[in-house]
Amino acid sequence: MARRVEDGAVRLESLDLGHLALFVGQRLNEQVLEALHAAGFAGLRQSHGYVFQHLLEGPRSISELAGLLEVTQQAASKSVAELEALGYVEKTESGDARVRHVALSPRGRACVEKSRALRTALHKRFERQHGAQAVESTRRLLARVLTSLGGAEAVTRRRVRAPR
Repeated sequence: MARRVEDGAVRLESLDLGHLALFVGQRLNEQVLEALHAAGFAGLRQSHGYVFQHLLEGPRSISELAGLLEVTQQAASKSVAELEALGYVEKTESGDARVRHVALSPRGRACVEKSRALRTALHKRFERQHGAQAVESTRRLLARVLTSLGGAEAVTRRRVRAPR
């Protein structure tokens, strides 16, 4: 249990590994999203990243996306419509007029590249601030913990579910 100091604040060092990892990930994602917005990639939300991850390999149908995202086709269609209106995805030819396929647009691919560059820059900043060995050791520890909890396959197969 986290010990509180006199002003009611929680000491970060007293938090368990799961909460610290969660809060680090949330804050890092917030900073990347803020930087993406500042770079002109407006309108994005963290939940859109779950759609992006499934379009990295190429076009998908709405029903495929719904299955991968573990949401209804209506929910997948809504997310795709939002991303299409923002210019991040586009409809593609599927050979079957009844099946709608979507893919990352050039703007969507540029957004992915910018996101990756921002994450690389943050990683380098952490190495400068905390030391490359400490960052690598922490990364490896978190990977082993994730594996021990049975969550590695979802990450490696791009099957991480959006929080509900």
